[in-house]
Amino acid sequence: MKLDIDPTRQVPVRPAATVMLIRDRPRGGVEVCMLQRNLASDFVGGAYVFPGGGVDPADGEPDVAALCVGRDDAEASRELGLPRNGLAFWVAAVRETLEEAGLLLAVRADGEPVDFADPAVALRFAEHRRAVDQRDRRLVEICAEEDLRLTMGPMQYVSRWITPPGSPRRYDTRFFLAPAPVGQRAVQDDHEVISAEWIAPDEALDRHEAFAFPMLPPTVANLRMLRDFDTCDAALAGVAALGPVHTVAPRIVSDDDGIRIVMPGDPAYERAYSGDDSLTFWPGLEDRVGADWERGLSVDGRGAPQSTTDSTDSTEVR
Repeated sequence: MKLDIDPTRQVPVRPAATVMLIRDRPRGGVEVCMLQRNLASDFVGGAYVFPGGGVDPADGEPDVAALCVGRDDAEASRELGLPRNGLAFWVAAVRETLEEAGLLLAVRADGEPVDFADPAVALRFAEHRRAVDQRDRRLVEICAEEDLRLTMGPMQYVSRWITPPGSPRRYDTRFFLAPAPVGQRAVQDDHEVISAEWIAPDEALDRHEAFAFPMLPPTVANLRMLRDFDTCDAALAGVAALGPVHTVAPRIVSDDDGIRIVMPGDPAYERAYSGDDSLTFWPGLEDRVGADWERGLSVDGRGAPQSTTDSTDSTEVR
């Protein structure tokens, strides 16, 4: 997983949303849907991520909001600390999940869940997915044709991470947690994403430590949030009880010791990495400083609020 870091680079920050879809495991515990980005991607190629992406202007249109159940824009905006258009982040998470993983968080007008068990229905929705992904049609058009409502109620806001300055792309990402839809199967899109799998948080973290499951710090931190829950219901209830979400805004520091990534709120994290004049790979185990590194990565978006001198950090993105 190669990172292109230039501390002098200035790029705009784009709002984004991503969702951790979880389901109960037969042997106990929960598992989460994770996607591997295309190895040829120019941004964190090969990394394992949750479904998600940038918030599009169309995600905040009134006709989409009219088809959302369980949460309206006023409530969504209040949760995110925004004056308006907060619901667009929930909509973006739903849309991106359909595009990247083929899963749709929706119910029919009568409240029945959308089920792809019927091959004819699965084929029809596969075409809907392609049309939305290729921007041939909007998600709201699919909902109108199929008489669907987007289910926003079960999707909980859990953390916020802002990509540090110096990255080729910067996102102010809102992370969500939601139960996976029943009767649907996650399938990668085979261009942005090359694999889709359900994995227990502990297994993903163990494989990451063994260099077999590359992930970025926000992904690692959010997985750690889930590792101790035995069921989906317990995870959703536990996360809901954590309290306010605060911003985690890492930054890249360049000084006489080289370039390193600094996690807010943890001075020891400044010793996590030292390089010469570039940072092209996320530091491996040999670059970590014992418990200091681990403590730095334990930030999960529920810590103390962080201040930053970067004025772009007030916008929303992944």
